Amino acid sequence: MAVSKTNAVRLLESLGIPFELREYEVDPEDLSAETVAAKIGFPLEQTFKTLVARGDQNGVCLAVIGGNGALDLKALAKVSGNRKVDTVPLKEVQPLTGYIRGGVTALACKREYPVYLDEFAQLFDRISISAGVRGVQILLSPEDYRRAVQAVYAPIAKDKE
Repeated sequence: MAVSKTNAVRLLESLGIPFELREYEVDPEDLSAETVAAKIGFPLEQTFKTLVARGDQNGVCLAVIGGNGALDLKALAKVSGNRKVDTVPLKEVQPLTGYIRGGVTALACKREYPVYLDEFAQLFDRISISAGVRGVQILLSPEDYRRAVQAVYAPIAKDKE
């Protein structure tokens, strides 16, 4: 499967950030982080997913959490300066970000939104994030990712229940 350069890849190249691409066969019925991690041969806790949320005070933001975690909405509200935050309905994800479910990334998003990267990411040498399309993941250091999207490290994930 030949991959054309995504906007996310172009952004990383323009910043001189080293990264690795890993491609995988997409199952549209199963876009879970667990499946993606298994298909790219990478640990689930290092395979990060980007969730789109909206706060009652400050609007849209992006939460980036490990595949083995769940978003802590109260924690995200606190760090983003909102009283309440909720994930946006799926039908709003593409108009807001320019990306479809399973391919959402904070890299080269349609608009610039505040990005909150779970502080757990700092524990790893490399993390995996979407390349902006289904079927391709980018592996890079969490610090390089944070720098590329100007993310804030924050405690925004909890263990899946």
